[in-house]
Amino acid sequence: MVSWGHSCRILGAVVALIPGAAWAGIADGQQPAAPKKELTIEDRGDIFMARKMFREAIETYLKTEPMTAVVLNKTGIAYQQQNDLESAKKYYGRATKAEPQYAEATNNLGTVYYAQKSYSRAIRYYKRALRLRPRSASILSNLGTAWFARRNYKQAFETYQQALEIDPQVFEKHGNQGVLLEERDIEERAKFNYYMARLYAKRGMNELALQYIRKALEGGFKDKKKFREEEDFTALRKLPEFDELMKLEPRVL
Repeated sequence: MVSWGHSCRILGAVVALIPGAAWAGIADGQQPAAPKKELTIEDRGDIFMARKMFREAIETYLKTEPMTAVVLNKTGIAYQQQNDLESAKKYYGRATKAEPQYAEATNNLGTVYYAQKSYSRAIRYYKRALRLRPRSASILSNLGTAWFARRNYKQAFETYQQALEIDPQVFEKHGNQGVLLEERDIEERAKFNYYMARLYAKRGMNELALQYIRKALEGGFKDKKKFREEEDFTALRKLPEFDELMKLEPRVL
């Protein structure tokens, strides 16, 4: 299930409903406040989404005329947040038909197939989304996660590296921004954390590398020999914090 809180960065800033007349509080000599923009139906749907009122968001989006590719995509996201994957897939598909170059909806179709454990199809849609938006760290991270789920760790590692080169913070953002979902549901979490530690160590991001080593160990990663011998950890092994982690026998969480 795609996390909303960590998610969801899905809508960014949302228009707030502020009561009170636009003219209230005007003293002599002051200019009247500009009239507030009237909320559209889509705006109201966005407010429901921000409040995690997904059923209400769907009902509101469905009243939008015309239902643009963006609104169709948002409707799909609302369904996906309710774990109604078939309805989500339907609306993402309608969004891609309405706007064939819409990378976000194509990516989101990939997240549905990922959630259904159809990893080959997920990879196919992520690759299609990348052809539309080649420099998307979020889509690359999704593709890497799908490769990881298929246990193609080499391909996953290389894809994650590409994502980090574009956005060094892509894996540390706890949410989904705009209308593009990021997949963070991973079964082999301890092994994933090991590879993340390698990625950050390779880039000299030592603090994050140490954090992920600890997470890997706490998640049950038992082969400490890999930390002591893997070339990517060469510089990290010179740090006292690394030695302390290797001496620990962390309680598996």
